[in-house]
Amino acid sequence: METSPSDFNDYVKQLLELYRYTPGTLGRVRPEDRRLAADLHRRGIPLAMLEKAFLLAAARRCFRAPDAPPLAPIRSMYYFVPVLGEVLANPPDDAYIGYLKSKLKTWAANAAPQHR
Repeated sequence: METSPSDFNDYVKQLLELYRYTPGTLGRVRPEDRRLAADLHRRGIPLAMLEKAFLLAAARRCFRAPDAPPLAPIRSMYYFVPVLGEVLANPPDDAYIGYLKSKLKTWAANAAPQHR
């Protein structure tokens, strides 16, 4: 099924915004991220599945042991591709995703600026 250019543009814009505001990212979009977003659109990956992958990966990074060394910020949307594979193979429950959203929102509000 073909999509209109506006559908493509909306998808890419929404995905890149989702990436930019995911905790743990630098908050910047690189040309490679735009190319990946276009590829994910061509592959028909729903934005909802991408959001789940972003949330799951961000939660894994944010809720580590307190004495663990800090992680460098995520510099590329490609970081999330393996987690997307997990989510596509075994989608997490929507209630769990809601829980993660709530926990990450609280974490982000309390986190130091370098952790976004």
